[in-house]
Amino acid sequence: MAESTVNFVLNKLVLFLENEMKLLNGSQEEFITAKEELERTRAFLRIADSLEETDEEVRVWVRQLRECAYDLEDAVDELKLVLTHNHERLEWRSLRRRLSCCLRNHKARYRLTAEICKINGRIKSICAGHQRLRRKFNRARDDPGSSNSEITWPDPRTNALLLDKTELVGIEEPKKKLVDSLLQRTSGRVVISIVGMGGLGKSTLAMQVYEDGEVRKHFSVYAFINLSRYAKPEDLLKDMLRQIMRDMSKPMPPGADTMNSHWLKMIIRDLLQRKRYLIVLDDVWSIREWDAIRNALPINDQGSRVMITTRDVDVASTACTEFYGEVYNMEPLQTDVSWELFCRKTFQGNPCPSHLEDICKHILRKCDGLPLAIVAISGVLATKQTQRKNEWDVVCRSLPAEIDGNDKLQNLKRVLSLSFDDLPYYLKACFLHLAVFPEGLPIERVRLVRLWIAEGFVERKEGKTPEEVAEDYFGELMNRSLVQVAETTTDGRVKSCRIHGVLRDIIASKSKDQMFATVVKDPNDTCPEKVHRLSIQSNQQVKLPNRSFSQLRSLYLFAVDKSFVDSILACGMSLLSVLDFQAAPISKFPVQIVDWYYLKFLSFRNTEIKTIPCSIGKLQNLETLDLKQTNVTSLPEEVLKLQRLRHLLVYRYENVSYHCSKYGFKTPAGIGTMQSLQKLCYIEVDDERNDMVLEEIGKLTQLTRLAILKMRKEDGRYLCSSIAKLTSLQAMSVNAFDDNEILDLNYLLSPPQLLQRIYLRGRLESLPSWIAKIHGLVKLNLKWSRLKEDPLETLQKLPNLVVLELLQVYNGESLCFKEKGFKKLKILGIDYFKELRTIDIEEDAMPNLEKLVLQRCELLQELPSGIENLTKLEVLEFFDMPEELIGRVAHYSSHEDYQKVARVPEVYYGFWRDGRWDVQSIERSDEAKPSPRPGESMRTFEFPPCWK
Repeated sequence: MAESTVNFVLNKLVLFLENEMKLLNGSQEEFITAKEELERTRAFLRIADSLEETDEEVRVWVRQLRECAYDLEDAVDELKLVLTHNHERLEWRSLRRRLSCCLRNHKARYRLTAEICKINGRIKSICAGHQRLRRKFNRARDDPGSSNSEITWPDPRTNALLLDKTELVGIEEPKKKLVDSLLQRTSGRVVISIVGMGGLGKSTLAMQVYEDGEVRKHFSVYAFINLSRYAKPEDLLKDMLRQIMRDMSKPMPPGADTMNSHWLKMIIRDLLQRKRYLIVLDDVWSIREWDAIRNALPINDQGSRVMITTRDVDVASTACTEFYGEVYNMEPLQTDVSWELFCRKTFQGNPCPSHLEDICKHILRKCDGLPLAIVAISGVLATKQTQRKNEWDVVCRSLPAEIDGNDKLQNLKRVLSLSFDDLPYYLKACFLHLAVFPEGLPIERVRLVRLWIAEGFVERKEGKTPEEVAEDYFGELMNRSLVQVAETTTDGRVKSCRIHGVLRDIIASKSKDQMFATVVKDPNDTCPEKVHRLSIQSNQQVKLPNRSFSQLRSLYLFAVDKSFVDSILACGMSLLSVLDFQAAPISKFPVQIVDWYYLKFLSFRNTEIKTIPCSIGKLQNLETLDLKQTNVTSLPEEVLKLQRLRHLLVYRYENVSYHCSKYGFKTPAGIGTMQSLQKLCYIEVDDERNDMVLEEIGKLTQLTRLAILKMRKEDGRYLCSSIAKLTSLQAMSVNAFDDNEILDLNYLLSPPQLLQRIYLRGRLESLPSWIAKIHGLVKLNLKWSRLKEDPLETLQKLPNLVVLELLQVYNGESLCFKEKGFKKLKILGIDYFKELRTIDIEEDAMPNLEKLVLQRCELLQELPSGIENLTKLEVLEFFDMPEELIGRVAHYSSHEDYQKVARVPEVYYGFWRDGRWDVQSIERSDEAKPSPRPGESMRTFEFPPCWK
């Protein structure tokens, strides 16, 4: 993390020198010196970060350097504030006040320049006084695989390969599947990848498969290669060659110990060319490691197999797509299997005592199906006396501290820390940042993306927006199995994520040790002297120190009371860049916020805020203003001064049954000047300035998402003209003044080709012909269209449509889904088709449909004809449908309608009664019920269905 901190400060210094050099008046030398010192130090930091866990001397050195970097960052930001913020105010002050301000400005500059000089001296002293560490770093850099005991520790994963079979649970089914894959009668070489987060037991599973008797009989040559993050390709190839020669009962070739990787590959290829071989590559960290070995493994026609284990999805998929292969995603243990393993290890196979059951289940939930965590924590609990419940309760309450300090849990910590240590510096900060969110709270992806940008974690990349770079970062963390999907949107995008409970405790500890963030969850928690990011997660009164938070960069509030909000706002936070007040108990915009010049992210989501002051225009660096689900309905003209604003979210919605009401805001005239805007939701255009406002939208060429409310028919021409200019637009929501108002969007001849999601609410005289031209369209939501002609004829040809949601779109009596139509459609919702009597699904129509929702079609008495053709259908939902139809499907197992959907894994029906939903799952006989697939979990059911 020191590398990340230093890089961040260096980037700030470079920008500072570029933009403020002319204002320094002879003080440039100190800043240039600071930059040069940090650049020289940076060369050693990556190695230092990897040694920090195991070398106390390195840990102290890194901490000192990190503190210097933070202090330098504070001094630079304070000086920039003096040079720019105060300078801007001189223009309107009287001569006397200008002279007084200049004097204070000069004193502040002198003080801060002197402070930077002192920091430079500290950096020089730290580096000059640690020449021995420099030599150690040089050895580690030149020889990453060095056996120097000072800089290495035993690989904790090797213990997984020595487990007795009696210690294994939940492994038989995945083992059988992998063994079957290895023994398939396929003549070509096949690659099988086992992927999942650290501690899931990938190495254990691979070893069990490797040692299986049937597997041993099938292959003639074997090798099991343990990779490490610092292994040299030559060493791995030599190890492989030794194992191959041993299996063939031959001595090593002369001179093999001194051969380079090219000759070693040639020898191995020649030996394996006519053999049916099985090579296991355990714990492949990167595609680079795979590339270093794969050419040694010939693609012969003997039925050979290569099996790799990895934490990285990219490695797994790359290895399998280059050649014929399959990816096996390692899943956490199911709850019952986890409990079996926990009791076996904790109570030596005996049942859990009843008085300890609640505590044990709480601890087990923390383990979240991770075998390594269950085994490690069980080992600690096994030493506790079952009669002393208080000892078990202490472990339960202080599990993060146990993981950090208990020697018996160091193996667990090291295995999970490997993934963090392997991260590039730009991802370490992003991953540690997850610790600011409360445990168990799903974290929204888009919220993370905006926060990472505001925090300064996202580097510039030519040709990409910061949001696109941040999305790449998020994808990398997902691919490395460090972040898990919590919820997805209907079209498959990640909506929110989570991290494993034990892994979260580890990064929370790292975050605290490295002064990255401070989390306060208890009134007794204390803040360190210098706080850079502060997350308050307590609904009890937290005591604040009697000082300002002058170094604070980010403030996150979760579950706090109003008095605390008032107290913390009174603290000096002039360097704050992130203020996340989501769901905070406030109803008035805090006036002191507008003086925080560096503020980039400001969220009042889910608060009672009603108005935004004119002084909001002072926040010149603001990039995100989130007022979603507040009572704000208009913005002052001064918001137009926020030229760096990228995300403007001002709307709320209310859902009751099927009815959804949305409320947006009146935009000030001239919004077209906000050239940085990417997301603009929701503009209300119901006034005499409609044409001007809609024409201004066409100037916002960076927009990726646009949402508009209260459109009239006559507004369509102006909106279409503007939309044609928004070439970056990816999502568009257009809502008519009411459900009877016509949306006239036929003027759009050339739609933005990056459009992926379209939401149209209002009457359509005809389906806009341009919709069929958007080949990248993934999701289409149409409401109250009341078309006279069947829209399916046009829509079925969209090549990439995944989600189609239709609410009273067509007044006809029948719908027909034709052969080869909707090839990629996965979710179909049909709601409130008042005249609909029949639905026909031809063979080979919607071949990938997974979810079908039928709602409020009161004349539809029969199941869709041909529903049995939907072979991939997994979820079928009926809401407020005729009870006769529901009865046949739900209660009469002999009826043909029941038999048609008997194979569908999940079937629900529901009715809106007395202001609430009455929902039931259709129970079927064991013969009719399909067996659940391994590792598959039931979907979470949400209301109102489809129409949020």
